[in-house]
Amino acid sequence: MEIRLGELSARLGVTLLGDGNTKVSRVAELTNADASCLAFLGDSKYRRHLETTAAGAVILSEADADSMPMPVLLSDNPYLTFARAARILHPDSPVIGGRHPSAAIHPDAQVDPTAWIGPLVVLEAGVVVGPRVFIGPGCILGEGVRVDEESRLIARVTLCAGALVGKRALLHPGAVIGREGFGFARDGERWIRIPQVGRAVLGDDVEIGANTAVDRGTLGDTVIGNGVKLDNHIQIGHNVEIGDHTAIAANTGVSGSTRIGRNCTIAGAVGIAGHLEIGDNVHFTGMAMVTRSFPEPGSYSSGIPAMPSAEWRRNVARFRHLDDLTRRLKHLESVIETMKKTTERGNS
Repeated sequence: MEIRLGELSARLGVTLLGDGNTKVSRVAELTNADASCLAFLGDSKYRRHLETTAAGAVILSEADADSMPMPVLLSDNPYLTFARAARILHPDSPVIGGRHPSAAIHPDAQVDPTAWIGPLVVLEAGVVVGPRVFIGPGCILGEGVRVDEESRLIARVTLCAGALVGKRALLHPGAVIGREGFGFARDGERWIRIPQVGRAVLGDDVEIGANTAVDRGTLGDTVIGNGVKLDNHIQIGHNVEIGDHTAIAANTGVSGSTRIGRNCTIAGAVGIAGHLEIGDNVHFTGMAMVTRSFPEPGSYSSGIPAMPSAEWRRNVARFRHLDDLTRRLKHLESVIETMKKTTERGNS
């Protein structure tokens, strides 16, 4: 999409320095942009690239705007402004209503005429597909599933029976929403499956990454709040609740019945145990092992960073002696305390 900078700056609500008639048609990095591109500077340590970029215009902060030869869009948050500009320059293709001949649609399914049902899609009984929804190739929507307006299922998405998807959701290939949770009761040496009769409920503006699974609830629902963003290869257990606008990076696992608050960020490969309470504005760094509740906002970490193998082996050897060292330290503290008391009595 080609747009004049004057119009773009007005739509973004930012100040333009330079020729408003300059046109840009796509976004690019500073280092590989040409005159048709809009680039941005989000971190001053890359300021050196401003001297050589061929971009037609650049988004940056006022502190970096001096002596720029090309038009500039001033922003207090260049990265956010760039994201919004990219959505304008690279909009999603409009959804054109229709049904591919190979789609299998149950007579009881309700499909809005403005929705697209792609090749090899299966819609079972009671499915409701809202206006301007895109259901890509190979998707399966089980009995009673509902997908609200303007949501997109890119391809091979499986929505198991009863799953609910809100407005403007984006589900990437391989996502599985509403499968039966991992619930079993022990009967001697056997495991007996507990029926999972709850639902998986996704709010508005939710994004689910490729091959991410959200299990249905055992009795109540698994609930993913509005604006939640889940990366690829994430496991969300049954009856988990995730608050609005929380973001979780790839390879994280959240065990059943844990509640995560609003506006949290959870980095990659974090493991969260079950039945925990995570408050609002809690942030876990990568590979954190979360085994207790964190009700207070803040940043929390665990895990051991990579180190040379020889150093790691020495440390592992020391780990094995931690209990013995603790007992010896307590004994020494006791001896020192006894000696202090003896000295005090002698001085008195």
